[in-house]
Amino acid sequence: MQAMAKQTERKNAVTFKGNPLTLLGEEVKVGMRAPDFEVLANDLSPVKLGNFDKKIKVISVVPSLDTPICDAQTRKFNEAAAGLSTDTVILTISMDLPFAQARWCGAAGIKNVVTLSDHKTGSFGVNYGTLISELRLLSRAIFIIDKDNVVRYVEYVPEVASHPDYDKAIENLKKIK
Repeated sequence: MQAMAKQTERKNAVTFKGNPLTLLGEEVKVGMRAPDFEVLANDLSPVKLGNFDKKIKVISVVPSLDTPICDAQTRKFNEAAAGLSTDTVILTISMDLPFAQARWCGAAGIKNVVTLSDHKTGSFGVNYGTLISELRLLSRAIFIIDKDNVVRYVEYVPEVASHPDYDKAIENLKKIK
């Protein structure tokens, strides 16, 4: 099992239905080099940030695909992906098991988003500061990373049960060449 990065605790970093929660890991900031991670694809193969070298990466982070807001968030990015260039990839990362992700994508008709699972080690959650200590779920966030793996956009949604700012994320994505 891969060792996780340092586990800085950010108490009261987000809320879930008004209840304060602790996020593990440092907050990722615009302009920094994107942290690496290892997650699982739906076929259980390991996937790292480097698997998407020379692509613009939109990382949509959700607690669980089987919830209404996470479902809507993933569908929204699936629709947006249809109009993007082939040098852009949209990744949805959650703690859902790869089998559940594959089942959900099939039932929802999701074809333009790559779903990835952080359930095994939580390395994405810790490295991107989205792992909720109390729930071992990921908090809602969006990261946009350019072809050189520099973080160009970050949104940590302060209330996990709220939608991210889709329009702002897509507007920022369109500015990246």
